Amino acid sequence: MKISYSSKNPEEDFAQAYEQYADAIFRHCTFRVFNRELGKELMQETFMKTWEYIAKGHDIDNVRAFLYKTANNLVLNHVRRKKLRTVVSLEDMQESGFDIEGESGKEIKEDIDAKEVMRVLGTIKEPHRSLLVMRYIDELQPVEIAKLVGGTANAVSVKLNRAVKYLRSSLQSG
Repeated sequence: MKISYSSKNPEEDFAQAYEQYADAIFRHCTFRVFNRELGKELMQETFMKTWEYIAKGHDIDNVRAFLYKTANNLVLNHVRRKKLRTVVSLEDMQESGFDIEGESGKEIKEDIDAKEVMRVLGTIKEPHRSLLVMRYIDELQPVEIAKLVGGTANAVSVKLNRAVKYLRSSLQSG
């Protein structure tokens, strides 16, 4: 999907992008910061910054990639400002109103104890945590992730493989 301020109706194009990607960007932000309200704020800020960019006359050739890149930058800025190292349990997330929904969440609940996955995910350092979230929560392909983070799909696949191995070994060692 492409958005251009010079198109016939950029507001409608933007509204369509919001409708199509808002939930995914919200999930992505929430899983990155482990806080539902902050995830919602970051998602809203992502769309605000995107609209500001379009309103300045810029075109966006790949809206999905642009939104994820913007959301990632906002999450990283937030983490840098707060200098957080987040280790949160699934119960804490659910108490704050977060609930794993959608197919990927159901698969996690069916295949692995989600509570333990979230605990271990909270201990994984960046950029591996982001890559795992983008691949298995946001369901992005390595090629798409490479466009978002820079680099090649092969390099992303290698990093994902290492992160998955670490996640598995951490889950097995408990």
